[in-house]
Amino acid sequence: MALLYGLLWRLLLLLVHINRALVVWLRVRLRGWKRRVWERAMAGLLLPVALAGFPDHQKTTNQNPDANTSPGTVKRLACRRSRLLSDGRSLEKLPVHIGLLVTEEEPSYTDIANLVVWCMAVGISYVSVYDNHGMFRKNNSRLLEEIVRQQQDLLGGDGSKCNVEFLSNGADKHHVISCRPTVKVLSPEDGKQSIVQAARQLCRSVENKEKGSKDISVSMLDVLLRESRNVPDPELVVKFGPVDSTLGFLPWHIRLTEFMSLPSHRNVSYEDLLGVLQQFDSCQQRLGQ
Repeated sequence: MALLYGLLWRLLLLLVHINRALVVWLRVRLRGWKRRVWERAMAGLLLPVALAGFPDHQKTTNQNPDANTSPGTVKRLACRRSRLLSDGRSLEKLPVHIGLLVTEEEPSYTDIANLVVWCMAVGISYVSVYDNHGMFRKNNSRLLEEIVRQQQDLLGGDGSKCNVEFLSNGADKHHVISCRPTVKVLSPEDGKQSIVQAARQLCRSVENKEKGSKDISVSMLDVLLRESRNVPDPELVVKFGPVDSTLGFLPWHIRLTEFMSLPSHRNVSYEDLLGVLQQFDSCQQRLGQ
């Protein structure tokens, strides 16, 4: 009889521990949910963004791709959008700006387009795409077409547009006045070269006696570099491939950036990306402390 009582007592203790673990888990999952519902909902609703600077694509994407879509497909796409938005809301710490760093030689435009669409759908405002050889910059039209196509295939007509802005030091740069998701295609020119040009600008201002040499400081250089980018620093960069290097990805802007790696961007799944976001959500950033 004593043995039976002992077993029952251990069973009750086990149930108590399970109950406590469930309560803690629910508190963690629900913490901060109400605070972010409106923000994430607006991000999901505002997923369509303007194709600035691409009139040919604007004509194509302004059409309604859901006009001939069956009700079943529309419902399935709506469920998919709802799931992505729900996953974004479940994360207490979702990056505002995420970088996709591809270190592999042969880029897959379809897989990168999928990653971009998934990032925007969960509520990330800025997505930067970077490769060391500048392939995405050179083939920007192809990347844009893939992003638009994947938005239509993965999310339906409500996600048929995206604002792709190519950061450059030329005169064709434009600024986005919008709270909607923005994609930025980067190349090595946007890294060290931008620092060199900002330094030259400061030197010219001293040469022209617009500023004194004592006025030059790190903070002044920081202001110049941030004015040229007009975006927040990336909180998270996902590196794809076996190379253990940042390969010149915005060296001035990644002082507090969290880097996480996946083996390859090819055949990457949404679950892979969600796993990285969950890992970022759970990590503790001490910010130099």
